[in-house]
Amino acid sequence: MQETNEKKLIFSGIQPTGTFTLGNYIGAIRNWGPLQDEYNCIYSIVDMHAITVRQDPAKLRQNTLQAYALILACGIDPKKSTAFIQSHNPNHAELSWILSCSTQFGELSRMTQFKDKSAKHADDINAGLFTYPVLMAADILAYNADLVPIGADQKQHLELARNIAGRFNQKYGEFFTLPEPFIPETGARVMSLQDPAKKMSKSDENPNACVLILDDKDTIIRKFRRAVTDSEAEVCYREGKAGINNLMTIYSAVTGKTLDAITAEFAGKGYGDFKTAVGEAVADHLEPVRTEYEKLIADKAYLKECYTAGAETAFRITRKTLSKVYRKIGFVDAR
Repeated sequence: MQETNEKKLIFSGIQPTGTFTLGNYIGAIRNWGPLQDEYNCIYSIVDMHAITVRQDPAKLRQNTLQAYALILACGIDPKKSTAFIQSHNPNHAELSWILSCSTQFGELSRMTQFKDKSAKHADDINAGLFTYPVLMAADILAYNADLVPIGADQKQHLELARNIAGRFNQKYGEFFTLPEPFIPETGARVMSLQDPAKKMSKSDENPNACVLILDDKDTIIRKFRRAVTDSEAEVCYREGKAGINNLMTIYSAVTGKTLDAITAEFAGKGYGDFKTAVGEAVADHLEPVRTEYEKLIADKAYLKECYTAGAETAFRITRKTLSKVYRKIGFVDAR
């Protein structure tokens, strides 16, 4: 990837928390591939963020490699984009310390996710859990990213990154780009198959609530057949039909059909036929991803070649940023 050209730069990180869900895929990950031709794209498996909650070391290593293989299987081309593992680039952590000195305690204490995660992990409310939004800001600002793909739950963190950058610029002179949120034109919010009032999540206690993109075809179809619907037996999108609305949204996302076309396709047919059709369409849509993933995860040498090259590029870009930051704040040049 060219380090400097006229294309805007997008940075996106994803935690290695296991296999991505269908919601992750439809809502975000499948949109990453097409961005590579229009933007300079930098994608990172943010394993440093993952350790804010307790991790089994062997499982973390496995999940990190799986996540890296998955983003490639989902369309990230390491020849077009910079794709690397966060801990392989120490500049992120170094810049995080500098930026933490331009971050107010009160700002971090107001972070909604800190409150949520503290409640969920009450036995391990560590300093990293409190300060990781600064590391997230460093992830973005180290590349002077123009755009950051975010969901609703990340808006507060991006705003903090903008505040930190603005405060640094005001004190030391204009330097950091203020990143803007990037909302892809495509993508849909996928809800739980068992409780369509909440987002699909792999942490759901009901295994039938969540479809993983590496689930086999039979498993996917079975989960959709068990999806919660309603008693009307009419496939149409309207208020009060959250379960069917969710299934129609998913079916539309993987087939490209409009909601009206889906309604017409299943007119007079029961929910059983519709749920099976959705399951089959999703399974067929994900089959190329599963096939490519199996090939990639079996080739550890190729994966290492890709993430090593990605880290080298990422390090080179961010070292330039960090060196300039060090000079601005008054550190003595090492060379």
